[in-house]
Amino acid sequence: MPSRRTVLAATAGLAAAVTVGGQAHADDHRLRALISHMTTEEKVGQLFVMRVYGHSATAPDQADIDANLQEIGVRTAAELIARYRVGGIIYFTWAHNTRDPYQIAALSNGIQRASLQQPRGLPVLISTDQEHGIVTRVGEPATLFPGAMAVGAGRSRADARTLGRIAGAELRATGIRQDYAPVADVNVNPANPVIGVRSFGADPDAVASLVAAEVSGYRHAGVAATAKHFPGHGDTAVDSHYGFPVITHSREVWERLDATPFRAAIAAGIDSIMTAHIMVPALDDSGDPATLSHPILTGILRGRLGYDGVVITDSLAMEGVRTKYGDDRVPVLALKAGVDQLLNPPSLDVAWNAVLGAVRDGELTEARLDESLLRILRLKSRLGLFDRPYVSRSGVTRTVGTAAHLRAADRIAERTTTLLVNEGGLLPLSRRTHGRLLVVGADPASPSGTTGPPTGVLAAAFTELGFTATALSTGTAPSAAVVAQAVAAARDADAVVVGTYNVTATSSQKTLVEQLTATGKPVVAIAVRNPYDVAQLPAVRAYLAAYSWTDVELRAAARVIAGRVAPRGRLPVPVQRADDPTRVLFPLGHGLSYKA
Repeated sequence: MPSRRTVLAATAGLAAAVTVGGQAHADDHRLRALISHMTTEEKVGQLFVMRVYGHSATAPDQADIDANLQEIGVRTAAELIARYRVGGIIYFTWAHNTRDPYQIAALSNGIQRASLQQPRGLPVLISTDQEHGIVTRVGEPATLFPGAMAVGAGRSRADARTLGRIAGAELRATGIRQDYAPVADVNVNPANPVIGVRSFGADPDAVASLVAAEVSGYRHAGVAATAKHFPGHGDTAVDSHYGFPVITHSREVWERLDATPFRAAIAAGIDSIMTAHIMVPALDDSGDPATLSHPILTGILRGRLGYDGVVITDSLAMEGVRTKYGDDRVPVLALKAGVDQLLNPPSLDVAWNAVLGAVRDGELTEARLDESLLRILRLKSRLGLFDRPYVSRSGVTRTVGTAAHLRAADRIAERTTTLLVNEGGLLPLSRRTHGRLLVVGADPASPSGTTGPPTGVLAAAFTELGFTATALSTGTAPSAAVVAQAVAAARDADAVVVGTYNVTATSSQKTLVEQLTATGKPVVAIAVRNPYDVAQLPAVRAYLAAYSWTDVELRAAARVIAGRVAPRGRLPVPVQRADDPTRVLFPLGHGLSYKA
């Protein structure tokens, strides 16, 4: 049996020679030699990307040890690696993996050390969902950027590339080498509950352009980007976390709409593509989700689109992939369909043993495992994990949340804020006539990109701009008493700024805004998630879309309202009329401006 030193020496220099995306792989023979020394159990483990609780690889808090024992049957990340030899670990905020950049770096180093100390030790591909905007796992002091739909409103390939380059550099400094971004779904359904502002927009060509630009930025940073969710999750009213969506696009519509951004991602050298737990009968009429579909993953993605990089499932704990088959069959069928990485199964023990059993029974061959393992090892090599698996504290200090990075995020955010309505030239607000501001509205659960409730962040931003601002959180479903409290508070203000969050025809947020408007005070509304809110509130004199309630976007919106910068964003999706959804209220590309 070769030593770890021998195995690592056999892979030296691979990072400079191995390429991905269907090109020649000059050093595949070295990787194949490495694979030939692995046991079947080790090969199976390398295909899994698993969650684990705790801020440390070896000494997590007791509550995290308890959670690991309950869900995985191990105490720590180190034990997870020793038992299952997993090839990847995914970080979550709720799993207490991402307290701060220095802790993340130490956790990453601990994971790598635990894996490399195993027989035939291999580096671990550490990943997370750092989409920015409403899906953010690594929070401040890391640099947080606007989310995808905001970037879509900015329409700048340069900004998308900058986002990928800076975000990628900061992730790499903490030991995270695979980011599950960008979202390549085209959001053509305003009722989409799971994609929405995570998409760059409704125009497939614009989405494709920004996806490709962001991918190039991540590649420049040495981080694997992941285009998701293939074959396209943009036109659904069902959340695949909780149900099984069906996409009714014809093959022609899919080719023109959904496939376009994925083609662009592949052309840009995308390192990994994530599957969707959706059914697309025009592509596969078997009733299987795309994650388990050989016609979609092997026939279309690998065959028709020519993609030879890593294919990863969306989380196998999601309901969309569990409705038809049991948890023991799902990972086996995913591999048979053409998947390489199996993400976050509900029970790793069940999934791991199911794949191992399928190999021993002949349903899966060793050659099939080796095919996926080769793709995964190519990616690890390209990312430099064989040569440089560890990160340093000084690298975190030099890279994460630098003043230059933060300025770049602020400037990008300013170019995304979209002014939809400005009746009578209400904006920009003047400190002379509107110096006392009441900031009210929805305070949804905060992603990692926030330092506090949106109303508080906005009020603080206005105060820094010279206004006297008071915050009053009214929530996403204000009661009659809360509405009355806000109306009473408005009497002492010169103007009211209200944040709205997914307003519907029956929402009490609508009642709040209407009663604030009835006071006669100027009301400025900001959609802090979906820009479609404006259709429900026609009486508001000034309306902006921020596309998220993260600090960077709210601060930019405040600067636009105060006239420090001019609004430059343009709607990346059309907004339909509330009384007749077949008619467009604001077309794609709509956006007002004024001189700052």
